[in-house]
Parts: sequence; structure tokens; C-alpha cells
Amino acid sequence: MTIPPAPAPLTYHRLARLSLSHRWWRPVTGTLFVAVGWVLLLGLLDLSLSGLGALKGYPEGPDGWVEFGPVTGTAVDLLLIATAIPVVLLAVRWIGRRPAGTASSVTGRLRWRLLGSCVLLALPVLAVSACVLLLVPGVSEPPSRWAGFDVLLPALAMLVVLVPLQAAAEEYVFRGWLLQAAGAFFRSPWIAVLPQAVLFAAAHGWGTAWGFADLTVYGVLAGWLTVRTGGLEAAIGLHAVNNLLAFGLSAAVVDGLKSDETAADATWQIVAVDLAGAAVYALAVLWLVRRRPLARAAAAPVPAPPDAPWPPVPFPGATVGFPNAATGFPGFAAGREPAGYLAAPAAPVPYAPSAPHPYAPGGQADGPGPLEENGHGG
Repeated sequence: MTIPPAPAPLTYHRLARLSLSHRWWRPVTGTLFVAVGWVLLLGLLDLSLSGLGALKGYPEGPDGWVEFGPVTGTAVDLLLIATAIPVVLLAVRWIGRRPAGTASSVTGRLRWRLLGSCVLLALPVLAVSACVLLLVPGVSEPPSRWAGFDVLLPALAMLVVLVPLQAAAEEYVFRGWLLQAAGAFFRSPWIAVLPQAVLFAAAHGWGTAWGFADLTVYGVLAGWLTVRTGGLEAAIGLHAVNNLLAFGLSAAVVDGLKSDETAADATWQIVAVDLAGAAVYALAVLWLVRRRPLARAAAAPVPAPPDAPWPPVPFPGATVGFPNAATGFPGFAAGREPAGYLAAPAAPVPYAPSAPHPYAPGGQADGPGPLEENGHGG
């Protein structure tokens, strides 16, 4: 019996094929589920929070929605985005028919030690980038009024809790679900990385061509790091620290959190500094994973072999031997037949055409029958 070779391990972008129940339509159906389910959940929560805000006496804004104020309104926005995480995990488990943790990494869980290391790498790199942006002429905005610690500290407490959830949610959608959905059809990681990067840029709206390019390149870099490290930790660390610094600087000035500007509105100077910082971070992550080897692939599923057919029990008097180790039937020791099987007679019963068959009704052949020879005859 020839044993087929074990299938090749699956890298992160191919983990949709980790399930033995994988079919081509599961990534497509799951993508529709994530998109529609998230929009419906956002609408339901937004309506509920707006109704609660109206009951609490918050004023109504020009767009008809309740105005919670800069800090509370930012918290609501971050929470709404964070709801994508359970939607993605449900799609992976329910539609993808595989462990929900495979959306986090090839190990089936979020590797917290690696995530913490990536955050520590991103903090100094992105802090330097932020300082450079403040010093580049024509990039920084005119000086704004200091908001004061009584405003900044509560805002920072909220941001430290919610920004990582918001950043992780975007990574689970784009570098998680969409990357793996495309990887279910394409072996090349680059083909799987590109669609999610473009969709990531489009999700931030259209501001400037430079801003769109910045977000697309960021999506490619984050997707490549995800495949290279076998999980979302590096992308989450970069995204969370970047957003935390951006929101923190905005919270430090009066009405800074009210600004509608996003990364899509970036100028070429901002893009140059931003991508330079991201590139330095990527090199630091590569240095880290070389010093600390990581699991970058998961073992591919192996279908269970079909059960060996059970041979039929021969009729009494058959001359065919029964299976055992000597005859090559797997699973039986030599000389030990399965229960219910009888040993075949050593030699066939003589049969003469002119004489009645020993087992025929009323027949009597010359000499004792096989049962009589063993002393069990009547």
C-alpha cells in the first residue's frame, strides 16, 4: 500500500484551506457575510447609541445624528469600528469551518509576546516620524491652542483602550479575512496582498492621490509583514501605534478630535515621512523574527483514509483461506483471525460426480464427512 506524501504546510494567506470542508464558495460567501453583517451591525448600534444620546439630552448635529462631543464621539466611532472583530471571527468559524484563531496567526491564536515586541519597535520609529513631520516646513498646521491636561488625560485614557481595538479590527478585516479569502484562490502571496491593500485605501475615502497611494503602499507592506511573520501581530502593532500617536496629537489641541481629515488627505511630504517610518519598522520586525524564529505556516489537513473493506464470511466448506497477516491483510496478527471467522479446511472435501454429495439430503458419501472426522458428527 503506497502512502501519499504529506501535503505542503499552509502559510497565513492560505489558511482558508485549513478546513477539510473548504469549498470555493466559502471565501466568497464569507466576504459577503462580513461586509453585509458589519454594515447591519453598525447601523443597529449607531441607531441605538443615537437614541440613547437623545434621551441623555445631547444636541442634534447638522446631519441629523446626535453630537456626543469630541471625546465621547471619538469613542463611539472607535467602538463601532471595533465591532468588526467578532464579525470576522464568526465568519471564520461558521462559514470557513475552521478555528476562529486562524484569523490571528498560523498558531491559531494571537501571539501576545510578539505583539508586545512589535509595539515596542513601532513606538520609537513612529515617534521620530511624528517629530519630523512637525519640523518639516509647510506640513504642520498653524499652532493651535493647548487643550489642557484636564481635557487631554481623559482623552488619552479613552484612546489607549479603544484605538488598539479599532486598529486591530481593520487588520482583521483587511489583512485577516480579505487576505485569506484571496489566498484561497491564489498561491502567490503578492496576488493575495494586492486586493486588500486597494480596498483598504478605498475604505478611507478619496482625499488626494498621494493619500490614496500612501494607504495602498501601507496595505501592501502590512500584508507582506503578515505573510512573512505568519500572523497579524506586526500589522496590528504598526497600525495601533500610528493611530494612537495621531489621535493623541489631535487630542492635545482644542477641538483637535473634531477634525474630519484622515490619512487619505495626506500631502506628498507626509507620505514620504510616513512610508519611510513604515519601512524602518518593517526592517526592525525582520531583524526581530530572525533573532526569534516564528511559526510561519500551519500543517495542512490530511483527510482520514477510508476504512478498509471487511471481507465477507465464506460459506461453510469453502476452500478459500481467511485473511491474516500471512495473507497480507492489514491489521491482523499472524494466526489470529477476527472473531466469527472459521479456519479453512486443510484440504477440499473429495467430490465424485457419481456419488451423492455428503451434504445433500439423504446422501451418504464413502467415508466420514468433515464434521464426523472431528468427532462432532451425529
